[in-house]
Amino acid sequence: MEANTRKMPDCPVEITLQLIGDKWKVLIIRDLLTGTKRFNELMRSVTGITQKVLTSHLRAMEAAGLVNRTVYPEVPPRVEYSLTETGYSLKPILDSMVAWGDGYKRKIN
Repeated sequence: MEANTRKMPDCPVEITLQLIGDKWKVLIIRDLLTGTKRFNELMRSVTGITQKVLTSHLRAMEAAGLVNRTVYPEVPPRVEYSLTETGYSLKPILDSMVAWGDGYKRKIN
């Protein structure tokens, strides 16, 4: 079931986790924050993700309104992914995760 057709939870934290609570989705957003990427660029930058999982997550994120998918009428077709305005609005969350992760890394080292 697509994210925009199921009932939204009452809790805002739960909504956010529903949309980006998977490590792969967060890493896809991280890489799209720097700009538009093609599928193979994402495959290389999101280390360890399989093609099937990347495809699945990109489709879910597109359905949720976080990612734009642009197909160019070329042979072979060129497909590019970018963040929507809603997807880009997650930047402060990822920035906070970077800051927290850096602090934690310094603390344990």
